[in-house]
Amino acid sequence: MAGGGRTINVLNVAEKPSVAKAVAGILSRNQGLRVRDGRSRYNKIFEFDYAIRGQPCHMLMTSVTGHLMELDFEDRYRKWHSCDPADLYLAPVRKIVPEDKMDIKRTLDEEARRCQWLVLWLDCDREGENIAFEVIEVCRAVNHHLVLRRARFSALIDREIHQAVQNLVDPNQWFADAVDARQEIDLRIGASFTRFQTMLLKDRFCIDSATDDRNLVLSYGPCQFPTLGFIVERYWEIQAHEPEEFWTINFTHRSDEGIATFNWMRGHLFDYTCAVIIYEMCVQEPTATVTKVRQQEKLKYPPYPLSTIELEKRASRYFRMSSEQTMKVAEDLYQAGFISYPRTETDCFSVRTDLHAMVQEQQGHPVWGSYAQRLLDPGTGLWRNPSGGGHDDKAHPPIHPTKFSSGESRWSQDHHKLYELVVRHFLACVSQPAVGAETTVEIDVAGELFSASGRVILARNYLDVYRFESWGGSVIPSYAVGQQFIPTTLTLDSGVTRPPPLLSEADLLSCMDKAGIGTDATMHDHIKKLLDRFYATKDANTRFSPTNLGEALVMGYDDMGYELWKPNLRSTMEYDMKEVSIGNKSKAEVLANCLQQMKACFLDARVNKVKLLEAMAIFFERSNADEHHAAGEIVRQCGNCLESNMVLRKNRDGNFMVGCMAFPQCRNAVWLPGSVSEAIVTSNICNSCNPGPVYLIQFKFRRHEIPPGFDVNHLGCIGGCDETLRQLIEICGTGSRNPAGGRGATTTTNNVRQSDTRQRACIYCQQTGHSSGDCPSQFSGSRNAHSHGTNLQSGESSVPCTSCGTPCVLRTANTANNRGRKFYSCQSQECNFFLWEDDINNGTRGRSIPRGSASNPGRRGGRGRGGQTGGRGADTTFVSATGDPLSGRRCYVCGDPSHFANACPNRGT
Repeated sequence: MAGGGRTINVLNVAEKPSVAKAVAGILSRNQGLRVRDGRSRYNKIFEFDYAIRGQPCHMLMTSVTGHLMELDFEDRYRKWHSCDPADLYLAPVRKIVPEDKMDIKRTLDEEARRCQWLVLWLDCDREGENIAFEVIEVCRAVNHHLVLRRARFSALIDREIHQAVQNLVDPNQWFADAVDARQEIDLRIGASFTRFQTMLLKDRFCIDSATDDRNLVLSYGPCQFPTLGFIVERYWEIQAHEPEEFWTINFTHRSDEGIATFNWMRGHLFDYTCAVIIYEMCVQEPTATVTKVRQQEKLKYPPYPLSTIELEKRASRYFRMSSEQTMKVAEDLYQAGFISYPRTETDCFSVRTDLHAMVQEQQGHPVWGSYAQRLLDPGTGLWRNPSGGGHDDKAHPPIHPTKFSSGESRWSQDHHKLYELVVRHFLACVSQPAVGAETTVEIDVAGELFSASGRVILARNYLDVYRFESWGGSVIPSYAVGQQFIPTTLTLDSGVTRPPPLLSEADLLSCMDKAGIGTDATMHDHIKKLLDRFYATKDANTRFSPTNLGEALVMGYDDMGYELWKPNLRSTMEYDMKEVSIGNKSKAEVLANCLQQMKACFLDARVNKVKLLEAMAIFFERSNADEHHAAGEIVRQCGNCLESNMVLRKNRDGNFMVGCMAFPQCRNAVWLPGSVSEAIVTSNICNSCNPGPVYLIQFKFRRHEIPPGFDVNHLGCIGGCDETLRQLIEICGTGSRNPAGGRGATTTTNNVRQSDTRQRACIYCQQTGHSSGDCPSQFSGSRNAHSHGTNLQSGESSVPCTSCGTPCVLRTANTANNRGRKFYSCQSQECNFFLWEDDINNGTRGRSIPRGSASNPGRRGGRGRGGQTGGRGADTTFVSATGDPLSGRRCYVCGDPSHFANACPNRGT
């Protein structure tokens, strides 16, 4: 940038209002600083004059509040019941400014229009870079000519801020792309699995949770679930542990110099007999002979420079402070200028860092100031250039103090503790290791070896300032090789093996870090979500246990055989996103590969959802909630309200139906045959029905409630193309609670219930006038295959028809008046024989009416049966296949009482 020239307007945007205020104060030196309100009352605008490399600038400093935009699905996919969750893997998404950030956007619009430069002061990590590009998108929309520059800094102190503004760089598109990829992956995976889990389980079980059941969300997160997996896995390991008794020999020796405790070098034995034999050998020959004395210098090194993960782990161990609280307090200290940027993976200082200057600032502290002075004194030899842990994110240095404080009055206890930890840790890093002299003595007793060790600290060094660590040791008496002595005590003691402890927060963070779950900036959020969602609990010792809900979810996915709760999938994603951030992979490539893999996992999980249900049933009671509100399995989009989905469910009577999830606002429903005993929505899609997708349903029918010729198992479609389903609805009736002609509380889809089967040809003989279930060709030749007593094909009881002699099949009525009552009916197309089974004992022989050549019995509710012999008078009574009398019913097309309208030969003419 060339210096001189006219003054230009520079819009500066920070990530938070407090950072904007701090940067403006540093650059203006609080001279000539003017403050005015923006559109958002929380995001002030600071104005002052400044020169960037000799270029006069009128600086306008404002801020956002974290992300300016949010990623979400387009409106038609945002409602939970608006689509199949599997569609969310390809559904269009958009990044927009939410309503609560519109005032900030308006401020940026107005200020960007009159500026020539845009300088971005967002946090210098991937997330900050992504926010920077959101600001760029908003500002460039109103001013295409803006010059874009990026300020990189790690602490809100004078030298960092002035150096950053004089060495502006270009924004990093790769960093922003990596965050975009993570956001989209998390949105699609999280939304699909969350909707699936919640709709499947919420209303089926009485789930104990800290939230209102009506607002219960069983969320799934690609990082959250593997984190839960660590907790559950350790819990299962503890539950599976079986204590086992063991035996060990303990040996002590008291002398004038003290007591030495010798440990058996075998450790312990699980075989009691062997342990007793060895112990008795030692008792019989108890003289101990010293075989080895080893003395050596030992060093205890100070910790590596402080990264975010180490800060969280040590705060948890030393202060029992949660990772969430640690990051909140660290952010406060950073924004106040007392420590460097608290989100960093770096654990090594650059050779260019002026470490002495940092130590000098701490010399005046009343507690550790004297130690800082000793560090800077070359005569003490206490200084040591810090070693590194091998991690460098190339964005920020390790966390270190940036400003002296003897304790601010407005600070809480947590602020004091964390600031002290950061300072003491930094001073320890630049100190010499502690030095100790360690003595190890080995002895032989009857051929068994024992050892004892003691330690003496020669120089504490960094331990003088790092009070959080100790290096204890016991002093043992002096021994010489070949020396012999008799033990003071020699005992055979028993013990039992113990399981590992529950994971502490520090342990959990270590597991996440090792497996690559989350980032230094997000790990604490994932842990917090587990607690908020009531998937896990944390006790007073910061140790985690899974709740019943958390364990049931992990158990369900584990039983499926898919390790969705294991860290492997997410660690691969994190690796790919890191590759995007350094330009080795494109965002589109990572998105395509990851989403393809996770969609396959989702579809498999949905097919095996019974495993989730079985796991939940172990921990929770089934819910008695109204089935109308129970979550079902999505079959298709509702054609009535066009907003919600149609789902498979049962009504109060236990009959299957497909109803709209927007009930009672939308009452669209498809009532399925009453003979259905089982129904499961599959992932297969009908190729004929539109609009799609329409998912096929695997039906299982009760054999005794469907006519011969129909298979008990049927893969069917409710979209209107399934002839078999049409016929069974007409023959067997439906499980509707509201029969046709009722109050209309439930409508029935036109595709299934309002079809005219007389217009369709039979699938067997290709003739009209009868349905496939009544085709004569399917019963011809069968008369001689039956006896009067038993159906030879099925083994069912039968009676001969009084008209034609054909064996009549025993059936079961399915109507409200005669549900469960048995009856016989003739299979022949030439007669209408009907007989109740319980009338046989009363001497009734059954009734039969010959059919007219043109008539075909009504199919709705089953085939019609004559109630009297003879003609077709108005007093003729018909009986449905389910046994209900249908007196007074007649065809409304021609008036003939011997058939119904759907079998009328004059229909459609």
